[in-house]
Amino acid sequence: MTAHTTIHNPREADHPIHAQFTSRFSPRGFTPKALTEEEVLAVLEAARWAPSASNNQPWRFAYGLRGDAAFGKIADSLVPFNRSWAEKAAALIVVASRTTIEKDGADVPVPTHAFDAGAAWGYLALQAHHAGLIAHAMAGFDPKTLAENLKLPEGYVLHAVVAVGEHGNIENLPEVLQAREVPSNRFPLDKVAAHGKFV
Repeated sequence: MTAHTTIHNPREADHPIHAQFTSRFSPRGFTPKALTEEEVLAVLEAARWAPSASNNQPWRFAYGLRGDAAFGKIADSLVPFNRSWAEKAAALIVVASRTTIEKDGADVPVPTHAFDAGAAWGYLALQAHHAGLIAHAMAGFDPKTLAENLKLPEGYVLHAVVAVGEHGNIENLPEVLQAREVPSNRFPLDKVAAHGKFV
């Protein structure tokens, strides 16, 4: 098995929170270890329990395991930079959401569909982290190719492709990516939140 790299985590929360939030990050280096379908379904199960407006649950997921046809269809849509590292992941998961819901015999817009799908992705990412895996979401894909390859239904939009697997040794990455294989920091809380106004 490929050795793991010890990553120094420079993150410090401004206020007391659970360590899962500062220890989770989005690396690009994977080991050759495969994941079973059950392991992938476990991270999707966590996503299923995300909150959503009126419990509409607009999120939808399509996935493939490395080596199967579904994985190849997803990987084919990635921009070259993302494909160069993401196709080494054990699984690729596509996040989409339904933009309408049937109500009183008509399709009505769901303004919160993307917000809700983002919450589901967050649950997925934290469950992967809890399971000792990494999950890296990316927007660098060709939506037309991906929609065609996965037969995306009418009324749905694509949001991200998520690479999931076991974190590997950063020395297996191209040199240009090795320096980026560290937890990125965040703006201080007072730069993004304020009492009674936006900053």
